[in-house]
Parts: sequence; C-alpha cells; structure tokens
Amino acid sequence: MGFFRELVSDDNTINEKSFVGVVSFVMMVILFGADIVTGIMGIKLAVEKWIFDGFMLLTVLCFGISEGSKVLHKRANKNK
Repeated sequence: MGFFRELVSDDNTINEKSFVGVVSFVMMVILFGADIVTGIMGIKLAVEKWIFDGFMLLTVLCFGISEGSKVLHKRANKNK
C-alpha cells in the first residue's frame, strides 16, 4: 500500500514512465506465454493485433522517453 501511495505522490522517487513500461512489458510476456501454452494445447488464443501492438508501443515509448530524458539532462548539465 505504501508503494502505491508513493507512486501517486508529487514528491516521489519512482520514475512513473519506467514503471508503466515495465508493467506493459510484463503484460506482453504474459500474453506471449499464454499464446505458447494454448498453442501447445491445440487451442487458438484469439488476441487482437491492436492489443499486442498497443502494449508494444507503450513499452517502447515509455522506455524511450525515460532514456531520452536522461540523455537530455546529461547534455544540459554538461553545457553548464
């Protein structure tokens, strides 16, 4: 409960973008695992392409934004 309270707090040490990216990545891995297991069992798992694409895009954007902001902060500090 304390983690979620800190997550929504204005004064937190948690990088929200990275947190959302990790959750999205975990959901993609779960989806892959479920697809593999149901494929082995001979059952077709009906997952819409846009659902997977949404998780993939969210993961890439979250990690890209986090890394991009780190690079920009390093450049700004270097120029000072």
